[in-house]
Amino acid sequence: MYFEQFYLGCLAHASYLLGSEGEAAVIDPQRDVDIYLKAAEEQKLKIRHIFETHLHADFVSGHKELAARTGAKIYIGAKAGAAFPHVPLRDGFELKVGKAQIKALETPGHTPESTSLVVTDEDKSTRPWAVLTGDTLFIGDVGRPDLSKTYSPQELAGMLYDSLHQKLLALPDDVVVYPAHGAGSLCGRNMRAERSSTIGTERLTNYALQIRSRDEFIRQLTSNLPARPEYFLQDAEINREGAAALIELPPLRELSPAELKSLIEKGVPALDVRPGDTFAAGHVPRSINIALSGQFATWAGTVLGLAARPALIADSAQQIEEARMRLARVGIEDVSGYLAGGFGAWKRAGSPVAEVPQLTVDDLQARLGQNGLRVLDVRREGEWQAGHIAEADWWPLDKFKAALPQIDIGTPVAVHCKSGYRSMIACSLLKRAGYENVTNLIGGFDAWQQAKLPCQTDAVARV
Repeated sequence: MYFEQFYLGCLAHASYLLGSEGEAAVIDPQRDVDIYLKAAEEQKLKIRHIFETHLHADFVSGHKELAARTGAKIYIGAKAGAAFPHVPLRDGFELKVGKAQIKALETPGHTPESTSLVVTDEDKSTRPWAVLTGDTLFIGDVGRPDLSKTYSPQELAGMLYDSLHQKLLALPDDVVVYPAHGAGSLCGRNMRAERSSTIGTERLTNYALQIRSRDEFIRQLTSNLPARPEYFLQDAEINREGAAALIELPPLRELSPAELKSLIEKGVPALDVRPGDTFAAGHVPRSINIALSGQFATWAGTVLGLAARPALIADSAQQIEEARMRLARVGIEDVSGYLAGGFGAWKRAGSPVAEVPQLTVDDLQARLGQNGLRVLDVRREGEWQAGHIAEADWWPLDKFKAALPQIDIGTPVAVHCKSGYRSMIACSLLKRAGYENVTNLIGGFDAWQQAKLPCQTDAVARV
């Protein structure tokens, strides 16, 4: 049996290709499906089956396009309400892929239709070899239970407890666990960095599986959930219908500096995808920096939303192409165009240039308490609680789309995150909103800790 994991770092998303005896199945495909077609061709396999473990909320799946290009059947949980041709999955469903067997387990909790797939390699054994758990069981975590319009988080958390203890933990300890996401995904909150595990390892080490009481599990799983991006429910609906093929996206329009300026004045977000330090040194005024080097698509979906129609600013055609693809992966398809010639063309046109000042942790330590300086921590709640600068205010970047922090617009603000990626996004959003006295902390809280500067570890958050 052939088995391969495809890991998409920018979305912390894992998909899979399983093949035997000339046929193959793809599980949880990403939006751009050529990687599966190429791998199948190299392995002399025909893709006949496409499984979705659930309706994904954090990215747009390529199941519909892959089915159209291969003639494969799509399989998804019976409770998904899928609007495309599909085979509904229920407990006991079995499928042979050559000498491999795939058996469906209904494991609701993350979503009502969540399904896990137990794989047996009959060439080697009649015992199950692995389970593809989707977003039900992660490495070190379990799926968040707040992504349904019809069930409350408490109801889903109860279902999740039952699915874990009655279905997945009933599997042998040596069964390998392959989830749909890894560390950094917003579909959970405590995932470890490993790409696979075993049922036995998770039974012993996964915090959520140590909670023996169903009521306590529900309480813990529904407390202090990370903010749910607005686009999550929209992506789930796109996946329920099935997304259009990427080839159907229209070509991007070239924009002159004057055209970009006009769009910005009309409220269209100018999205600068260059590295944060490059953006800080000079950028189009009121543009937003989300660098391609990090979780670009996730943050674009979170702080812009799917209806944003951004205009792109980049250093090269390759960056524009990559940004377009990564935006489409989360459902941002309507892009207003891109600045022809990049930021260089903007400067050559004599257009105004903005900057984001940056300071070191030693500079910040020396300036604390002076001239009304406020420190703004934009990390997530768990990061804040684990340790923060005592004088800092806390307002996570996840909340910026709903509301900016309640800081007077004329107040000097030093912004930081863990390493500098999110803080530059936050700085650009603040400057776009009219905050001019904004500074970015170089190296973020990591640099602060490395310098052995004082930290506080309590849960009190102020803004």
